[in-house]
Amino acid sequence: MVAFAANSLLCREALASGDISASVFTLIRLASGGVVLFILVSLSTPRIRSGITAAGSWRSALALFVYAAGFSFAYVSLGAATGALILFGAVQLTMMLSALWSGDRFSGRQVLGFVLAAGGLFWFLLPGARAPSLSGSVLMLAAGVAWGLYSLWGRGERSPLLATCGNFVRSVPVAAALLLLTLSPAQLNPKGVLLALASGAVASGLGYALWYRILPALRTTDAAMVQLSVPVIAAVGGWLFLGEVVSLRLSVAAFLVLGGIGLFILSKKGKPEG
Repeated sequence: MVAFAANSLLCREALASGDISASVFTLIRLASGGVVLFILVSLSTPRIRSGITAAGSWRSALALFVYAAGFSFAYVSLGAATGALILFGAVQLTMMLSALWSGDRFSGRQVLGFVLAAGGLFWFLLPGARAPSLSGSVLMLAAGVAWGLYSLWGRGERSPLLATCGNFVRSVPVAAALLLLTLSPAQLNPKGVLLALASGAVASGLGYALWYRILPALRTTDAAMVQLSVPVIAAVGGWLFLGEVVSLRLSVAAFLVLGGIGLFILSKKGKPEG
């Protein structure tokens, strides 16, 4: 979870300082993450090397790209904690709505949890003197929806690490095309490049590898609940390392959104998976 939260801190620091453009950051993050995942998959299963490019799907790769690009461009104007809360809220709400669309019936507590989470996020984004950037919020919402869909489409993968590697590899040419289309200056200050590499290779590549390694040992509810810590870690990290102030508005919104999601998860019907 620290690695996931670190993505917000690394991206915000790189883009807020102007050391790199959002499109370049996206390309470096996806490319370096793909390289690390390729190495890890090759080392663990040498015979699978030729099948890496066939792993995953273009649908998931495009969702991964939309997430990464929206994430980068959003952090041009959003603080680390604000972006993490909007992203996490959008991801979880997307998955809740998918469950409802698939015919799942929500219990009373689940409905309450959904309303609290959605209401808290909506209130946080309402226009006002202390409201987050509208453009940044829309981009981060899009990133969250994309990551939610990516997660849903990835369910049932026999080898999620291999599939993730394949999706990263597929997303690189799309990110390169974005860089050409935006015609933005290819800012390559050493600090920005290092932050992008850290985000891709360490926080994304190694972070996802570690997550998929321990995920089978966690119950579904435990895995979902532990992710509630990501926005909190990002907020603490933003305060400690980026000098960001945790406003009352953000605190109240986080309480509503994370509390609502937690209530929803803990109120799921059926026996916990183990």
